[in-house]
Amino acid sequence: MNKGTVLSTAFMGLAALSMMAVTSTTALSQEFNLRMQTHYAPETVSGKLAQGFIDNVEKMSGGRVKIEMFWSSAVVASVEGFDAAATGIIDGEMHGGAYQTGKNPAFQFVGDPMGGYDNPYELYSFFYNGGGREAANELYNAYNMHLVGWWAGGQEAMSSSKPLRGLEDLKDWKFRSPPGLETEIFAELGASPIVMDFTEIFTALETGIIDGADASSLANNVGLGLYDIVKHATFPGFHSMPVDHVTFNLDVWNSFPDDIKAIIDTATQALALQTTMTFDIANLEAATKLKSEGVTLYDWSPEDRAAFRAGAMRAWDGWAEKTPEAKALVEAHHDFLRRTGKIE
Repeated sequence: MNKGTVLSTAFMGLAALSMMAVTSTTALSQEFNLRMQTHYAPETVSGKLAQGFIDNVEKMSGGRVKIEMFWSSAVVASVEGFDAAATGIIDGEMHGGAYQTGKNPAFQFVGDPMGGYDNPYELYSFFYNGGGREAANELYNAYNMHLVGWWAGGQEAMSSSKPLRGLEDLKDWKFRSPPGLETEIFAELGASPIVMDFTEIFTALETGIIDGADASSLANNVGLGLYDIVKHATFPGFHSMPVDHVTFNLDVWNSFPDDIKAIIDTATQALALQTTMTFDIANLEAATKLKSEGVTLYDWSPEDRAAFRAGAMRAWDGWAEKTPEAKALVEAHHDFLRRTGKIE
């Protein structure tokens, strides 16, 4: 190899390295101005937690990612946020999968897998270590969306004018229920679910139209004033654990370099942990307050929880037959629940 060839080869190598450096620098300097929507108001507990997510993303990215949040469903109705992101009206959204069950019943099992898990940490384990992220994103990707992760406050509490010591007390128990899977689970176990709007709960309890209600978490139920009327509640809960999600338009997500994807994923995990801890504390404080005021709290036995889960699984199986996507997600949950000894 002559001197000219050596110099030429060296020059080409330096040029390639220089090009790689320029490309790397360009990627690291790329900025993203993102628009997202949530149904929460900024002054609520969940709104403040969502703001923490925004702050973390902006700080960890060194200002390369800026998020403009549209609070209180300011762009479109909450149920329309998913489609608004899928079609590019906004870049991402922080509502919940349960809003989309009308689109596909499979979303029930990413929005609130009722009866499946005892606390958010188990649900997070399914998502990150049990195949949940992959199974859920097969569903989301089909709608041009990417699911980054979940954030959950924990199990909701049942409020009642009668004792709710265990499964036997559900017999003929009339309660306010949201529509859908929950009504099927409780009806099959002998309760009498009555679908009514959230705003009607207080009056229905006062007048005795219902014996109890599925409203929200223990702390939120205190805020609603339910225990001024009824003096029994389940805590910790067992039946419903709705989750909110962090999603992005799939094309937008795929446009992010790997470091930005990692930053958003990490911020989502931090959001999940902070949300669960925040509501854990609020619910424990509420439980202490209610006990001092004469409200009886019922922590169901492992046997009653297992019996409720078995009833829920039977309803899940019916929903699994609705669409192939629902079947795939139900099977993913079943696999993880068997692996962790929750079901046989």
